Order: sequence, then C-alpha cells, then structure tokens
Amino acid sequence: MTVRVLLADDQPLVRSGLRVIMADHPDLEVVGEAATGSEAVRLVGDLRPDVVVMDIRMPGMDGIEATRLITAGPVTTRVLVLTTFDEDDHVYGALRAGASGFVVKDMALDDILAAIRVVAAGDALIAPGVTRRLIADFVKGPEKAAPERSARPVDGITEREREVLTLVGRGRSNTEIAEDLFITVATAKSHVSRLLTKLNARDRVQLVITAYELGLVTPPR
Repeated sequence: MTVRVLLADDQPLVRSGLRVIMADHPDLEVVGEAATGSEAVRLVGDLRPDVVVMDIRMPGMDGIEATRLITAGPVTTRVLVLTTFDEDDHVYGALRAGASGFVVKDMALDDILAAIRVVAAGDALIAPGVTRRLIADFVKGPEKAAPERSARPVDGITEREREVLTLVGRGRSNTEIAEDLFITVATAKSHVSRLLTKLNARDRVQLVITAYELGLVTPPR
C-alpha cells in the first residue's frame, strides 16, 4: 500500500528535502505541496491524501486552524504536525485540533518517515520525552496556566483502566505499561483499545490529553 502524502510548509527547502527523501521509498508518494494553511485545506479536498505533514507557523491561516478544518471535514486525511518544538508552544493546540501526532524538524529523517507510516496506519505518534515537554509547554503560558490539579473520577472506566490511562498520559508504550502493571502486552493493548472506545478518543494522543485534563498526569515542575 502506498501512503499518499501532502507536504504543508512555507519553507520550500523543507518541502523539497522531504520530497527527495520520499522518492527513495516506494511506499510513500508526495501528491502535493502547500505553502499556507488555506492551500493545504484546499488541496486535501482536491487530492484526498492519506497524511498531511503540517507545519504550524505559516502565513495567513496557520497549521492549527488548517488541521482543525481538515480533521472536521469529510475527508479521512490524518495530520502529522511538523514543527520546531523548542520554539513553538502551539503543539498542544494542534493536537486538540485533531492532529494524530507530531515530529520535530531536527529528528532523523528515517524517524520522520516512520512517523508518517504510523499515522497513515491509523495510530498516533507521541514520544514519551515529548509528552512530558508537551505538558510542560501547555501549562507554562499565562493563558494556559492552570491551578493545582487533583485527579478526578472518570465515569465508566475501571480502576485498572484508570491506571492504564495514567500511564498512557505519561507517554508509556504498551510494552512499558505491561511491565509497570505486571500484565501481558496483549492485555495492555486491550485496555488501551477499551479506553479509546469508552472515552470516545480518536487515538492515543487524545488519551494523553484526556489524562492531563483529568488531573491523572502531574505537569513537570
């Protein structure tokens, strides 16, 4: 199966570099390029790619609003945010807008390509270390700052599922969850699947956000 990719970035060099790299991978096909968020939204409607690799900072409509419009539309395109994380405090907003994960521009190219494949397969990509930084970034801004949070009850999930949700919120993989809770990886995966259904979450990224919003994850100090 070939993954059809739309590149949305206002830097031609970034788009060109990704296109050249993907040309060497027959399972990835660049079907279009956009230099603005509004252009990305239009091209998604025209080209119906599997994945949009979306920059956040673009002239006019930014990547967050473009992501919101794309994921709210009828096309099943998924969005993978591409950003310079250390300089950009809007990643949380992009995930809330419906992005399935994000990669940073200084990651190894093979990791970026792997992320595209993961998102195209219907999963979400959020690395443990980035999860912690994402939460820290979310709470540091004055408009986002929140008071001390205490864990709140979650209706409809078991105590074990609550434990799993907490670990997902900390960026733990299924294997790590299994090790922490002394269960099998298959059981951990089943718990995560049930949480996705019960919490009406699109993917693992939304579970991370839910865990934070419920106070199950303590923001780093």
